[in-house]
Amino acid sequence: MSLQWQTSAFPDLTKSELYDLLRLRQEVFVVEQQSIYLDLDGKDQAAMHMLCREGPELVAYQRLLPPGLSYAESAIGRIVVCRRARGRDLGRELVRRGIAHNLALWPDCDIRINAQSYLKKFYLELGFDVASEDYDLDGIPHVEMLYRRSG
Repeated sequence: MSLQWQTSAFPDLTKSELYDLLRLRQEVFVVEQQSIYLDLDGKDQAAMHMLCREGPELVAYQRLLPPGLSYAESAIGRIVVCRRARGRDLGRELVRRGIAHNLALWPDCDIRINAQSYLKKFYLELGFDVASEDYDLDGIPHVEMLYRRSG
């Protein structure tokens, strides 16, 4: 089955799309990773939302944040691939698309992420640099990473 990619502003998401993305975020970040945190942080309304479906199922998602919302730079966050779809490089494709989207929308801004520390190598391979020491975020080791725009 082929993948269908969609990027939408918050007001353009249907109720079903919003439900699906919030459910996927909870399934992975809260239940699977056992991290109790407030996922609804007030930033979704200003973000762009990138969804990837395989048939009716949401298999991957990330939110793309404008500069000034979380950091001076633009940001990518809530990067998630459902358990069933892992191992197919879908996460790599998702992040590449996020980088391209942010650079197209905000070409004068670098991109900052809060990466789970165990994924440092993954993000380094995608062009990010480590920008902080490891730190605890909601019970999970994280590190800030920065993608520097060229030029």
